[in-house]
Amino acid sequence: MLGRIHHSFRRDYRATSFRVGTVCLRRGAWTARYGERMNARLAAGAAALLLTAVLAGCGAPGGGSDSGGASASPDTSTSADPEGTSSPSPTASPTPTATPIALPTDCRAILSDAVLAQLDGIPLNDAAFGPSGVGDDGTLTCIWGDPGADTTNLVTTVSGMNRGPALDMLNALVTNEGFTCFTPDDGTRCEKTWPNTQYPVTDGRTLFWRDDILIDTRYSNLSPEGYTSSIVAHLFD
Repeated sequence: MLGRIHHSFRRDYRATSFRVGTVCLRRGAWTARYGERMNARLAAGAAALLLTAVLAGCGAPGGGSDSGGASASPDTSTSADPEGTSSPSPTASPTPTATPIALPTDCRAILSDAVLAQLDGIPLNDAAFGPSGVGDDGTLTCIWGDPGADTTNLVTTVSGMNRGPALDMLNALVTNEGFTCFTPDDGTRCEKTWPNTQYPVTDGRTLFWRDDILIDTRYSNLSPEGYTSSIVAHLFD
């Protein structure tokens, strides 16, 4: 029996989203359009350059935007903090004043009461789905779903990932799989939904990266409203 169908994770951000062919340096500044005969290599390069700009802090100057993105600063000194520079290129040096974020250890504690109410009655970390909970490397795996159902499940991992590997992975999702990325809550969020190949339900994946923490959720017919944002608020607020 199929579980309840929920809306996708997507919050109504008015943050700058992007696609291959549009490069933002600052919101409302200018865009560079590529010609219709751009070859595939240039297109992929444009997407990579663009996501580099996003992770490097591409956004509107100043606060007050509903997007929750980082504010741009005239200081363009080298920094690994993606919110601390407007440079489109990634940097390798760590942020000396950054305080490492501890990985969570409890799948329920990272969610708000409103989100938990939407998951009421759905088993958490049933052994039939395999390993879950805290792994040897500190990664937290949370599996929501009924092992007796063909679909209706949600799997989230919260792990540590440095800026460079995160940039490479998100670039690949944009270039190769058509994900859409934007910059809410001082981080970078990428997401995509698609129809399930066997059932008339929606599958999807949502990722959020900030301060060397990656939240990666894959789901089928189970997408509680505000789920990813709830985890972000628990970890960073």
